Amino acid sequence: MTGSSKASFCSMKDFLKQTGGFAVIDGGLATEFERHGADLNDPLWSAKCLVTSPHLIHSVHLDYLEAGADIISSSSYQATIQGFQAKGFSIEESESLLTKSVEIACEARNTYYDKCGTSSSMDDIILKKRPILVAASVGSYGAYLADGSEYSGIYGDSITLEKLKDFHRRRVQVLAESGADLIAFETIPNKIEAQAFAELLEEGDVKIPGWFSFNSKDGVNVVSGDSIKECIAIAESCEKVVAVGINCTPPRFIEGLVNEIEKVTSKPILVYPNSGESYDAERKEWVENTGVGDEDFVSYVEKWMDAGVSLLGGCCRTTPTTIRAIHKRLVNRRSH
Repeated sequence: MTGSSKASFCSMKDFLKQTGGFAVIDGGLATEFERHGADLNDPLWSAKCLVTSPHLIHSVHLDYLEAGADIISSSSYQATIQGFQAKGFSIEESESLLTKSVEIACEARNTYYDKCGTSSSMDDIILKKRPILVAASVGSYGAYLADGSEYSGIYGDSITLEKLKDFHRRRVQVLAESGADLIAFETIPNKIEAQAFAELLEEGDVKIPGWFSFNSKDGVNVVSGDSIKECIAIAESCEKVVAVGINCTPPRFIEGLVNEIEKVTSKPILVYPNSGESYDAERKEWVENTGVGDEDFVSYVEKWMDAGVSLLGGCCRTTPTTIRAIHKRLVNRRSH
């Protein structure tokens, strides 16, 4: 799986055998774009960079690969056909931008492989030819609303299972045909959306697998209050889901959630928490000094692996420095 991994990615378990039992997921994208000067105060959020600064997306993907990430996610978390249309794009242009998000990630992977062949590794840059997956990111319906409801899971009585499937269907199909290895269904806030994603995967039009990642604000349930076990059970029953876990959740909650997840799944478990900082949905910004630094974040990694986690990374407010530190912990674990 060097070069394009498309033909040989069959299951996450097989991938993990090639990576020594553990793999590194990349870190935050949108907050990293902002750190580089991008203004994402827009309903498109990180997807705005697909229009304004695709070179920045490529650069951040490459930063994560050089930090040791084995899996990078496309900048399509908040990219939806409906969201692009609201900004004046046609359906064709909207679908093209979805495809572009994956193409940029694949190009970054190719750039990384080229660098592996021509450059000597520096102390802070990992240049090692290894299996690398590109995951097409799919955010929840709440992410499209851009009102913070992916952190509550409260969509109202008018949102039904069929409406959610209709909302996501074409977007998922386009991303599945864009060259990605799998689809990362991320920050899933409730059972009904998990069910919608599972049914879309099983409809037959989606030819690649996916992972399901939920978020929690209390360390017990997903953010809507739905049972984490019931949500994971939906993913467990879907053959095309190749890994399950937690993202965009404070690090202190991860171990307890993983202990519950492990009781109801046989699939690989993934975690990519945020920095622990609070998000102010009204002001659309992260509250400074409410989270943990890289050193404290990475101090949890051994506990997560001991609890059964095999894929580890970061979400909002984590950086390539965070991912490099996780990579070093995993190198030590693999060597043992």
